[in-house]
Amino acid sequence: MSDWFWIRHGPTHEKNFTGWRDVPADLSDRALIGRLNAYLPSEAVVVSSDLIRSVTTADAFAGARHRLPHEPGLREFDFGDWDGRHWSDVAQTDPQLSRDYWEKPGTIMAPNGESWNMAAARAHPVVDRLNAAHKSIIAVAHFGIILTQVQRALNTSAYACLAHKIDNFSITHLREDAGEWQVVCINHLP
Repeated sequence: MSDWFWIRHGPTHEKNFTGWRDVPADLSDRALIGRLNAYLPSEAVVVSSDLIRSVTTADAFAGARHRLPHEPGLREFDFGDWDGRHWSDVAQTDPQLSRDYWEKPGTIMAPNGESWNMAAARAHPVVDRLNAAHKSIIAVAHFGIILTQVQRALNTSAYACLAHKIDNFSITHLREDAGEWQVVCINHLP
């Protein structure tokens, strides 16, 4: 059995699509980071995506926990040509595609980006590999990647998963036991 404590990185204050662009996280809320640190299991290993907003968030509370190498497979969705653009700009220039991207997630992708299914296929092997090696894992990642794992645990559609809120610094606790996943909590703030 493995417990996964998914943490969404600290806020970036970006108002645009932020996928693979490497923007920093605001880690000024030391009290919240302290509560996170106290809430999370001390014996857990810590892993993060390789994007700086996840790396620095993980480093802020890792403390004495064993820190694993950064995992590019846990990066946010690649928004391709949309990365760095404002939502309204994308909706204006790609109205049907941008609508389908959110309303029919799965195979729909941003131009030169990746789909929900592609991001999930990128993350699942990382999760499976770490799952086989560790019993308690704190993973600092991104909104989209966390939701792909919620989808896996709930065995539901990508569209249904988009109804879940994943706040910055929130904890989504998933448990795997003999290939069966369950959700302990989603979007918990300590």
